[in-house]
Amino acid sequence: MKKNVLWRILFIGFTVLVAVVFFLPNTPLFSSMPDWWQKTMPGKGIVLGLDLQGGLHLVYEVEGQKAVETSTDRYVSLIRDNLAKRKIQADVKRNGLEIQITPGTQEVSDILKTSYPFLDTSSSGQSIVARIDGKEATKIEDNAVDQALETIRNRVDQFGVAEPTIVRQGDRDIVVELPGVKDPRRAIDLIGKTAQLEFKIVDDETPVAAQLPSSIQPGDEESILRQFQDKVPADDEVLFERKVNRETGVVSIAPLLLKKQAALTGSLLSEAKVSLDNLAQPYVSISFNAEGAKLFDEVTAANVKKRMAIILDNNVYSAPVIQERISGGNAQITGSFSMDEAKDLAIVLRAGALPAPLKMLQNVTVGPSLGSDSIHAGLLAGIMGTIAVIVFMIIYYRLSGVVADFALVLNIVILFGAMASLNSTLSLPGIAGIILAIGMAVDSNVLMFERIRDEIRSGKTPRSAVDSGYHKAFWTIFDSHVTTLITAAVLFQFGTGPIKGFAVTLSLGVLINLYTALIGTKTIFDLINSRRDVKKLSI
Repeated sequence: MKKNVLWRILFIGFTVLVAVVFFLPNTPLFSSMPDWWQKTMPGKGIVLGLDLQGGLHLVYEVEGQKAVETSTDRYVSLIRDNLAKRKIQADVKRNGLEIQITPGTQEVSDILKTSYPFLDTSSSGQSIVARIDGKEATKIEDNAVDQALETIRNRVDQFGVAEPTIVRQGDRDIVVELPGVKDPRRAIDLIGKTAQLEFKIVDDETPVAAQLPSSIQPGDEESILRQFQDKVPADDEVLFERKVNRETGVVSIAPLLLKKQAALTGSLLSEAKVSLDNLAQPYVSISFNAEGAKLFDEVTAANVKKRMAIILDNNVYSAPVIQERISGGNAQITGSFSMDEAKDLAIVLRAGALPAPLKMLQNVTVGPSLGSDSIHAGLLAGIMGTIAVIVFMIIYYRLSGVVADFALVLNIVILFGAMASLNSTLSLPGIAGIILAIGMAVDSNVLMFERIRDEIRSGKTPRSAVDSGYHKAFWTIFDSHVTTLITAAVLFQFGTGPIKGFAVTLSLGVLINLYTALIGTKTIFDLINSRRDVKKLSI
């Protein structure tokens, strides 16, 4: 008996020690620990949620219609290539969400119906008008939301935000919560950037290219576009390259005439990372996958001595001259980057482009003062509740109440250690879950103590009464905890961030309560009964 009790005491002590080690990073004591401790032992602990430490709460709407437009553009290109392979002369262009094909011959109509069954076609004069049907458009918009969700999650993960919440809300909205963000504007820019990377050939051979000014002032872009809108060929466009003089910091804008058709896109990237040039200025080094490397090789071979513009979201970052054929699939994006700008650009390129632009519906910055007030109120409620329970148990159950209070303290210590080991996010609902777990811990002891009282009234000795009371109360306690665990599992599966936090703390509290109530308090009673022949139990 004594040996069995000793092993249980050692196991409880080991559990408490591990819990303290994991929770230590959340205490001021951790910073005073030796370097070897801080390097080798757990160093993260419990993460405070958005409502406790402040941060960003963002709601975006995915503009799914833009994704349909992008798909329509792709079908324009596919139809044009399909007809060209069949040597059918036709003008294929997009007008809004419609594809107009002139002349609209029967042969063209048959090709569309056979190759593109998801396009609704009709005749309009000498043209055929095709449009993505409603079912396919809905599918494209729905996929755009899913892709945007994954892209945002990848960007935020690489940005380094602890325990972000990124969930879909309704049909088109995405909720993003970023606790503890120090630079909200940078985070918003990183998330909302479409990051559509394109490589386009500069059309210097068209006469209008020579008419474009070599440099304009920032803000004059619209006037240049209006001035040259009737002169630019249909398959060309004017975009702008922003240049910054490194010595003076003066910003100038260079208009460029580019081919509309992208020679290469960022969808073929395999890597993007920040590097430094000879002047210690950051740039982004990119690498293409096998397909992209082959295409890049072909494009550069066909355009030697021409300029290739590197464009992100319709902004030209650089337009270097292709001096020779480039094999290997490596390129550089240069510009007047700060290190943070270069890092963010590399992040969005690695994470991929958004399938459609995001429209911000809500931007709420939660200040740290709200978090401090919430923490203070939550801690005050928890401490007052715990003290009230401790006092009640001592008054009502006397020495056995002290044993129950020991289990309660043990429960709290192990619970915080378990949360720290999982790097759980603690929010206000999580604090509520902890308080509820404390209540359940006391409830379990009440059930056992009342059983023990019944056994004592029936004439059993204290040792027999304790053993019988624990044995008879076990399944009642076990059943109630299992049903609570099932509820917590459902909340975790289908709830959002704060609800998940409540479910996590409740689940951990229930499991730990079984341990402290059925093993912790029983060990204390066994220790008391093993030391001497107890005639009366203080209960």
